Amino acid sequence: MRKEKACFFEHNTLVLQVSGQFTLETANQTISMQSGEMLLIGKNQLGHITKTPLPPKGLYETIVITLQEDLLRKVVLEEQIVIQQKYTGPHNIHIPGNDFLQGYFQSIVPYVRNPQKEMLNTLGILKVKEAVKLVLHAMPELSGFLFDFSEPYKIDLEKFMHSNFHFNVPVERFAQLTGRSLAGFKRDFQKTFGTSPRQWLMERRLTEARHLIEKKKKPSNIYLDLGFESLSHFSHSFKKKFGKTPSAW
Repeated sequence: MRKEKACFFEHNTLVLQVSGQFTLETANQTISMQSGEMLLIGKNQLGHITKTPLPPKGLYETIVITLQEDLLRKVVLEEQIVIQQKYTGPHNIHIPGNDFLQGYFQSIVPYVRNPQKEMLNTLGILKVKEAVKLVLHAMPELSGFLFDFSEPYKIDLEKFMHSNFHFNVPVERFAQLTGRSLAGFKRDFQKTFGTSPRQWLMERRLTEARHLIEKKKKPSNIYLDLGFESLSHFSHSFKKKFGKTPSAW
């Protein structure tokens, strides 16, 4: 099993699982899928991805299709789609399989396995459009999900940070996801927490680490999940704050 670092999904993303198991963990959801399943991931999200090869062959293969907004806007215009209401469901959705999607799933594999072909750029755009249409055919209610072109609104800073502090992303990304400029984010952060974002993030992560270690969690198993880039950096920061290394705590 191999756990990736934190990912930022800037655009809506369709994931097709060819082999192995794909698991996405966000602040509000944990969702997994295996061979033949599809997942629609919402834009402007932070998440951890775990890639797990499965027996008998121990293989792992995923196809990721990024649904960029300029292309989605073209689909709206070409198909004259009218959004009836704003989407309010979960940010990550299993797409139920059907004959059309399974056929699409099989047709996309050669494109991914032969990326050097010059014709793929034009045909690739057509395949992305086809994916959008088939998702809407399977779940028409997702039009509000796919075609929401609004910017992130200014959200509750304190609630967001307590839910997402463990993601190892730049402060600029946190600012964007809370609907603020970097300067506005730092200003609101100081008012809310009484300190800088970087200082608060370090303190919050170390406090959570101590809590987990006291619950018998191994330092080597938690440092990545808490946003530290290396075990040595985590151990040094932990000892500096608490006077002992994580293993000695």
